[in-house]
Amino acid sequence: MVELRKTSAFAELGFEATITALMDEISTMYCADGIPWVVGYSGGKDSSAVLQLIWLAISALPIESRKKPIYVISTDTLVENPIVASWVQNSLDKMGDAAREAGLPLTPHRLTPEVRNSFWVNLIGRGYPAPRPRFRWCTERLKINPSNKFIGEVVRANGEAIIVLGTRKAESTARSAVMNRLEKQQVRDKLSPNTTLPNAYVYSPIADWSNDDVWTFLMQRKNPWGHNNKDLLTLYQGASADGECPLVIDTTTPSCGSSRFGCWVCTLVDKDRSMQAMIQNDADKEWMQPLLDLRNELDVSDDRHLRDFRRMNGNVQLFNDQLVSGPYTQSSRQAWLEKLLRAQVHVQQNGPGEMANFELITQPELEEIRRLWVVEKHEIEDSLPSIYERIMGKKFIGARIDDGTIFSSEDIELLRVICGDQMHFELTRQLLSIERKHRVMSRRSGVFQELEKAIVKGFYENVEDAADRARSIQAVKQAGFISPPQDQDSIT
Repeated sequence: MVELRKTSAFAELGFEATITALMDEISTMYCADGIPWVVGYSGGKDSSAVLQLIWLAISALPIESRKKPIYVISTDTLVENPIVASWVQNSLDKMGDAAREAGLPLTPHRLTPEVRNSFWVNLIGRGYPAPRPRFRWCTERLKINPSNKFIGEVVRANGEAIIVLGTRKAESTARSAVMNRLEKQQVRDKLSPNTTLPNAYVYSPIADWSNDDVWTFLMQRKNPWGHNNKDLLTLYQGASADGECPLVIDTTTPSCGSSRFGCWVCTLVDKDRSMQAMIQNDADKEWMQPLLDLRNELDVSDDRHLRDFRRMNGNVQLFNDQLVSGPYTQSSRQAWLEKLLRAQVHVQQNGPGEMANFELITQPELEEIRRLWVVEKHEIEDSLPSIYERIMGKKFIGARIDDGTIFSSEDIELLRVICGDQMHFELTRQLLSIERKHRVMSRRSGVFQELEKAIVKGFYENVEDAADRARSIQAVKQAGFISPPQDQDSIT
């Protein structure tokens, strides 16, 4: 990351006087009103520095002045770098205990995406292709929604909220431009309006600090909640990238994939240089190699062989006379699950002690993926439990799925033989699933519409047949005989 600001924020007054002045500013801001604070904490250097400043400033206030709640929120996407995820969780645990002992109105909160919005539920369950800059489906689901939901609840309960961030102008030209623009719209001294959250304001105490300023402060001031800042420095030194993911509350924040504090599955950058450097620089971190390998397998320039030729709803679409690929196929999704579970076994068996029970994919995610496969995608063979048991070496214990939609493996193989080819097998399987689902309902409303959609999706003989028919329809449309549809499907 390019560091734009070279002049130290400590140059004019010196280190001690600058820190004292900033702590006075924070105390004054805190006592100025009754609006609660929400502090974004990623576990990285910038958010750690801001939280330490707040902690030290509020600790110096009389107990009767410590009335306003301070919520420290950390968004765990569930696909964070395992080392960082463990570091942050340990920090939050210590933080909560230390705040109670110190009598501070500070509470840590670990936020996670809803199960239906998690990375693996969307990629393995629904079949969304790995994120790309033009289809960045992950950021809003994994980062923005959890943090905005929490902040929104604080605003609804209190009328307003102040979001305290460790953002700095020196991080990038774009970040500096945004912060300078928002400074001109300040509603009060040091408070800028949030562009996406009504009645929420942003306070950035270290906006003018340089990278060196942050480290100088962290090395000069002991961490008040018991985490060792020198260990944090070691964590940064273990990789070549020097950045972190701040609290993400809008889509203007760039991907964190090239930094240490980002998602290990991120395909929005060319390479995960930080994880690669961690593995190369420390033999004790070679247990992360399967994660890097899996991330690189997801990041392929042409993944059409892994994806269905139809969109999620069964439609076929052309672009430059080529079919637009849809979601991952059943076999691809099953393969991704197998590779993920194998990586999880490797991490648990070869990682340090704290990784013994670390999950790359959680039980609720597995249950939702299973439901999506069987109920929504009509993959009635119910393959997830057998995949899990084969790789994990133990029985899959999950929410029961209605036996009325499940066939035995022998039934499935017989059906496959009778149908003769994959396309007819998938169509027949879906029709059977729809009929069996509606058979147990008191009202069979919607059954004909579902059957019609299944037939439309399974109408084609093969990929070539679908492409030929799409070209014929396109030619008719271009001739003006058929009006184009009013709405277009998303990539999936």
